[in-house]
Amino acid sequence: MSKLMRISIAILGSLVAIVPAFAHHSITAEFSPGKEFTVSGVLTRIEWTNPHIYWFVDVKNENGQIETYAFQGGPPSMYHRVGLRKADWKVGEVVTVTAIAAKDGTKTLGFGELVKYSDGHEIVLNH
Repeated sequence: MSKLMRISIAILGSLVAIVPAFAHHSITAEFSPGKEFTVSGVLTRIEWTNPHIYWFVDVKNENGQIETYAFQGGPPSMYHRVGLRKADWKVGEVVTVTAIAAKDGTKTLGFGELVKYSDGHEIVLNH
């Protein structure tokens, strides 16, 4: 195999490996930066999976009924790099979540920025 052919295959292989990283959408594709909201409720579930983690909070609305809010975060690998693990989330505890609102107007969906527990500790989710 010629040197040019090996170089071409190496470049093509690199491009195939890199392209999926550029296909990932930005936060602004689904959420509206500048439109934040905050809710308090019970953390009920964590989905620690790729490509984004999700957590769910049961919030009592103004009529006293429970609404489940879903919050999207970054990928688990990003949080692992900064030392955040799934075990750091305390399911069953009361939390206050600050999030970016969904562009489509879905009231119970947001991109999570801050999770504050009643004991005062926080999980800050930079994006």
